[in-house]
Order: sequence, then C-alpha cells, then structure tokens
Amino acid sequence: MTAAMNPLTLRAARAWISVPAPAVNRFESAKACGAHVALVDLEDSVAPAKKQHARTIAERFFDGYETSPSLLGVRINAPVLLDGIRDIAAIADWRARPDIVLVPKVESPRDLDLVAGALDADDYRPHLFALIETPRAIEQIREITRAARISGAVFGTADYATAVSCGMGWEPTLHARSAVANSVAAAGLVAIDSPYFQMDDPDGLRVEAERAKALGFHGKGAIHTRQLPVITEVFSPSEQDIADARTILGAGRDSGNNITSVGGQMVGRPFFTRAQNLLAQVDTQREGQPQ
Repeated sequence: MTAAMNPLTLRAARAWISVPAPAVNRFESAKACGAHVALVDLEDSVAPAKKQHARTIAERFFDGYETSPSLLGVRINAPVLLDGIRDIAAIADWRARPDIVLVPKVESPRDLDLVAGALDADDYRPHLFALIETPRAIEQIREITRAARISGAVFGTADYATAVSCGMGWEPTLHARSAVANSVAAAGLVAIDSPYFQMDDPDGLRVEAERAKALGFHGKGAIHTRQLPVITEVFSPSEQDIADARTILGAGRDSGNNITSVGGQMVGRPFFTRAQNLLAQVDTQREGQPQ
C-alpha cells in the first residue's frame, strides 16, 4: 500500500485526525469523518500496559483501505524507545500497510533513517512525517527536513511547550512554528500545524489556523471531528482567492509577465507564480476531496 493508490495527495491533505488504537469501535467513523488523513495512534493515547495489545489490533484500522477516501496512517512511539522498535517490527509484518507513518520525538535524520530502513520494501515506501516537538528538534530542523526519506513535518505544540516551559499560545511558539515552516518550504515538503486544544472554540481555532496558513503550513491537526470543517475551509482557497488569482494571471499574460497593476496593487513575477500555485492547489484538492 502506498499513497499512490489514493488520489488525495499529501499537499491536499489539510485536515488530520487520530484515533487511539484500543478504540476499535471508532475506527470506521474516524476513516469516514471527512479528515484528509486519519491516523491510528500507538503513542500518547495508549497506556504503557496496553501497548502490545494496541499494536496487535491497530492493523484492523486499515481494513478496506483500498476504498478509503482518506489517507490512512499510524503514529508510532519514538523509534529510540523499545515500544517504538516493537511498533516498527509489528508494522513490517502487517498485511495492509499505512500510507503515512508519523514518527514522534524526531531530533535527527537518523530517527527517520531507522524507520525507513525497517519498513521500506520493493513494493512499499510509506510517507514518513517527523513530529517536531522538542527544542533540539527545532535546533536540528534544517538537517531533519533534508533527510532522505522525509515527506513532511508536523509541529507538536504540547510537548514543545512542556520542554521549553513556555506557554502553548501562538506568541510563545511562533519562533518554533516559523522555523518548521521555513525549513519545510526550503526542502519542498509538507508542513502540518499542531491541533488547537480548545474543543469548543471554533473562533479561536479559525484564528490559529489562519495564522498557521499565513506562516506557510499546509494543514492542521484536529482533536475532534467538529474541528474538521473549519480546518478544511481555512486551508482551502476561497472563491475570491481563486478569482483574484485568475485576474492576476490574466494581467500577467497581458503584460508579458512584466510588472503591472491589478486593482491598484503592483504585481510582478512572484505574484504570477503565487497565483499559478494557488490554482494548481485548487485542482489537486478537488481531485482528492474526501466524500
């Protein structure tokens, strides 16, 4: 199983959600809730005494993966821990394998190399996402995002703020988020922002999602299905965005891609490229939209 089997590409995967591996009764609803990426979690949501049982039953999450409207993945335990090693060994023996493997506590390209070395096969190369959630990871973000087998990075607010002893709000974590977004962009990868942990605050969620998008993130995690519509909307171009992009491209054609003005704003080649990218994003998202 690889992501190539699903029309939803990584850059179109804006809204992510996870379900604890022991919560088998929630597997089907997680896959059908409208998230672009659905993960089964073997890490934080699983008590230590239940880890072995969790990795045994987690494979059931991928039943029927051929027809899933979402990309399906798994969050393992840190690969430097015994539970992480056991997770990787179990996944290597699964019949149905994940599109995405989310690797927590990544602080070096070696962490991803370890996972890839154990899981890569002739017919299987999962997309590896590094969970960036420690001060050392931020210090090493340039090297991490240039690992041979990385597809993207996910910022983890809670663990990062705990490690730094800072607040979990936007301002205290802005430097770290900016570092992730910039390094991911430089490497041509996908950046996913941390979930917003206030479940019943859609306005706060929207503000944080819009800020993350403005920094360059491509999507955001959700802690509940009720957050998915806001995340999807924010990380999708609006009809006005699309109309503006078409107007700018038209102005570019008329000017021979030279500097011109649109609605009183000076535009040039960076604006034309940005408009082209936005329209390409629209096409990609529409092709892989979960039903």
